[in-house]
Formats: sequence, C-alpha cells, structure tokens
Amino acid sequence: MLYDAVVIGAGPAGITAALYLVRSGVSVALVENAAPGGQILSTAEIENYPGFPKSIKGWELADLFDAHLAGYPVERVRGQVLAMEQTGEKTFRLSLDEGRILEAKAVVACTGAHHRKLGAPGEDTFSGKGVSYCAVCDGNFYRGRDVAVVGGGNSAMEEALYLSRIVNKVYIIHRRDAFRGAMVYQQKVREAENIELVTSSVVDEIRGGSAGVDAVAVRNVKTGESRVISVDGIFIYVGMEPISGYLPEGTNRDAAGFVLTDAEMCTSIPGLFAAGDIRAKRCRQVSSAVGDGATAATAASSYLEQWECLPAPSS
Repeated sequence: MLYDAVVIGAGPAGITAALYLVRSGVSVALVENAAPGGQILSTAEIENYPGFPKSIKGWELADLFDAHLAGYPVERVRGQVLAMEQTGEKTFRLSLDEGRILEAKAVVACTGAHHRKLGAPGEDTFSGKGVSYCAVCDGNFYRGRDVAVVGGGNSAMEEALYLSRIVNKVYIIHRRDAFRGAMVYQQKVREAENIELVTSSVVDEIRGGSAGVDAVAVRNVKTGESRVISVDGIFIYVGMEPISGYLPEGTNRDAAGFVLTDAEMCTSIPGLFAAGDIRAKRCRQVSSAVGDGATAATAASSYLEQWECLPAPSS
C-alpha cells in the first residue's frame, strides 16, 4: 500500500507529526520499534513541560500522548526501518525487518537518538551487570547501595536526583569543574545530602567481578591523582548519538551524524522531513520535539498538496 506519509518513531515528535498529518486528511503509517514514548519512558519526572506545574512521570506523559492519537485512523506498524530509498516514481521505499516494505509519498523521520557509550575499559564487560544508561529502568536494583553517575548535563543531574531518593549515595563524575545542566538542577544536586560531586575527573576503568560492578577508577585531569570509588552500579550520561543510519545517502548531516534541516524541518531530500532528537539542534526537550513534529507535519502536508505536480527525482 502507498501511504501519503510514513512517520518513523513514536516519541513526542513522531506522535505529534502523525497526529497533525492524519488531522489534515492524509493517510498515515506510524512505525515504531518499541513502546510509544521514546526517551521520555526512561525519564522519572518531567518538571518543565507546560501544563503540568506539579510535574508528571515520563511514562504517564507517554501514555497521554499515545492516547491522544488512539482515536485517529493511523496505521500502527511495529518494526524497525533498516533502509530507505527514493524511487523514480517520486515515492519512498522503506525496507523493514522481516522483509516488509512500506511506500510513501513523504516521510517524517523521528527516530531520535540513543545514549553514547563512555568507552572506558569494563563498560561492555559489565553492561547489564552494573553498567546502565537508564536510572528509571534499573535504579531500583541498587536501592540502599552506592552508585555513580557520569556526565554533567541535564540528563545526568536529573537521573542523579532520581537515584538519590532510593540509593544510599550517588557520586556524580564529571570531566569539567562546571556543569552544563540547568541551574535549577545544579542547585538541587549541590543541596542533596547523599550526592558527592567528583569534578574535573574522568573514568579510567569500571571494575568488578562475577557478581558485577564493584568499583570505578577515576582520575583528576588537573592533578593527575587517581582514586578508586566503591560502587555497585554506574549510570552513564555523556551525550547522545542519532539513530539515522537507515536514511538515504544524500541526507545532509553534521559531523556527529545528526540530520540537518531548515526551519520547516525539511532535509536535503525533497519529501523527507526530520523532527526531534534526530535533528542537529541545541535544545533536546519534550517541548521542542513536539514543536518539531508539528512543524514537520505542516511542511509535509504542504508538500503532499503539490506532490502530483512535482518532477520525478533525477537518477
């Protein structure tokens, strides 16, 4: 079947894009490889999304987004897009797992990004055995114990604050002496009695045995002094990498692989739009993802209105 639009990814950007597109009267398929919600499913508390002054749980907001879309005729497709190409018939051909194919006149890519690995010795060895990238998912395993959080942005501090409410002690390890995160989070982590800041320091090794992680070796980048901190778990938040490997070769990206778009979410390929964390941009928040999704859908709707008159892509 040929859809007017296929939206890839059911996070805040993707759900918003699908909602705006289906309300414009076009046929829409929404492809998702996991549960709807994207990164907000791994966020304990969202305090800065307008309309929820007392904050809201990440999974609760994800459920509300999904429920809003549930009453509309959007075709839900469970699976992963492995590759995409634009055919000579002005359509996009999407290859999914299990040999499935979808075709669309326009595509909105909203697959977001995943957590970047630290690259320290022991990280892969103890992945799932003390090394985690999601405090909400795994924090309860370390209730009453000592853990480390690596990073200095909003995600690292948000998750450190979440962990501080259930573990014995949290060490925040950051390579700089100043944090990048919002001041409201910085103030909270500095006031928390069971959070210790280990600044100007990098992780040299994650150590452990058959039972999992038992320590992390850190080094002060200014003094060269080394220190071994006893912990049962380490949560890593050192940036994100885009999930964009399936996009066509001609899609312009920045040095880190994030997709370049204009203000209307148009990519370098006509008919292909990108929204949310897959884009090259400064702000990666739920509110900005929703805005991206609405903008991309509006631009895609305008593209579809003139689709019949568009020339076929050159080979």
